[in-house]
Amino acid sequence: MPAADLVLTAARVHTLDPAGPRAEAVAVKDGTIVAVGDRTDTAGWTGPGTETVDLGGATLTPGLVDAHSHPVWGLEMSAGTDLDGLRATLHAAAPEGGWLLGWGLDHNAFGDQPLDRSLIEDVHPGVPVFLRLYDGHSALVNGAALDRAGITGPRTFGQRASVVCDPDGRPTGHLIEHAAMDLVQPHLPTPSDTERIARLRTLLGEMAATGLTGAHVMDLGDGTVPELLTAFEAEGELPLRLRLAPWCMPGSTPADLAELIALQSRAGRLWRVGGVKFFMDGTVEGGTAWLEHADCHGQGADAFWPDPEAYSAAVRTLDAAGVGTATHAIGDAAVRHVLDTVAALGPGARGRHRIEHIETVPDDQLPRFAELGVAASMQPPHTAYTRADHSDAWSRRLGPERAGRAWRMRELREAGAYVALGSDWPIAHHDARQVLALAQEPRGAASRGGGLSALMALEGVTSHAAAAAGEAAVAGRIAPGHRADLTAFAADPLTTPAGELPDTPIALTVVGGSIRHRAV
Repeated sequence: MPAADLVLTAARVHTLDPAGPRAEAVAVKDGTIVAVGDRTDTAGWTGPGTETVDLGGATLTPGLVDAHSHPVWGLEMSAGTDLDGLRATLHAAAPEGGWLLGWGLDHNAFGDQPLDRSLIEDVHPGVPVFLRLYDGHSALVNGAALDRAGITGPRTFGQRASVVCDPDGRPTGHLIEHAAMDLVQPHLPTPSDTERIARLRTLLGEMAATGLTGAHVMDLGDGTVPELLTAFEAEGELPLRLRLAPWCMPGSTPADLAELIALQSRAGRLWRVGGVKFFMDGTVEGGTAWLEHADCHGQGADAFWPDPEAYSAAVRTLDAAGVGTATHAIGDAAVRHVLDTVAALGPGARGRHRIEHIETVPDDQLPRFAELGVAASMQPPHTAYTRADHSDAWSRRLGPERAGRAWRMRELREAGAYVALGSDWPIAHHDARQVLALAQEPRGAASRGGGLSALMALEGVTSHAAAAAGEAAVAGRIAPGHRADLTAFAADPLTTPAGELPDTPIALTVVGGSIRHRAV
């Protein structure tokens, strides 16, 4: 074997490779794992140019991957002030570019009061205010922002979006779903590409420091992301491997689908377009999750695609071209429709499609994920927005029966499904260790169902994430021929109590054989 570029040794290596689950040493050449074995094997792997890193008592695992994230578009979504603390935070915040921007506003922040601009009109009077709610699918704006965008009454959209108005037709300032928020978007301050690249470099570096080596990016932003990433790589290497899925929205034409298929060829050194993202519904809190019967406010009876069969037809076109899909489906009716759509594609579609979120799902749908080869992509940090007593907005909307079927990660795993895990940053923090911890000990409404084992959680951000992306042959395990994407924990993530995982240092992060993070 030619001398390796990099040799790592550690107290233990969890390979997640059934052929050899435990090891002590790994050799890397040209970005690929070329040997896995014991410390005694390393003498035959090294040469004059080999970098050898002894990780001591650390534990080496396959590189962690966030299976659902928005690291580029999220820079826009997280612009302004993090709204933890709300009122004091808002009053202390300084306007930027003529606007007061905020993100992460909790639906529960105002108790039972409906979202209305009157709640924030006293914050910097006269300054337009745009606050994204934590679900990322809605916003609260004040009167000055409505005036700036020319919003004076209700609007009609081709998807389940709305400008919420009171009985007199007065906009309340609550904008639901992307099409409604997009009315304001053109008026918000816009950073330059240089600023975006600088912020992205900082963000991805922070992600690598939590052990992340890659992310499944569930958007293509404003469409300029490929050019932005190309410019980034002209200056240096990306800290993470990024796989991007552009959106297919209601009303997409055959020409639009052809363009999405053509986009699959776009790639850089560490990024590529892979798959297409759909929305089958919105969010529970916004009343736009597609449910088999209406929520407790009488909403949720409609799909995001006004004609669900048009969604199915678009998926068929993409599948015939060999393009995988990821569909946002939170409500039980949305999940069922996606599974029905994949079932109609036949066995050739197995392993090509996935469902994102799956916040409530009935018993009869659980085994279908494994039967159809549909990966379940779920976000354990979202459970922190709910409460065990069902007093939160999510649970109250659904009612006790459906809220009792919250985030059924463990049951999906036990039914044989691939369960990939992610954060949905900036909806929740990107720290991969928090994802692992909350997968094992989910919060709120999901706490009654029990969490994943430590091994299942680790698989969710490694081997199962790779399977969800159709990359199981080259990623998600430490085995010869696989990518040299690796994460080293200071302690063993399979034996460390879940509550201690978020504070467990990351000793090393390696992407494509190059060290991206090393603890001092």
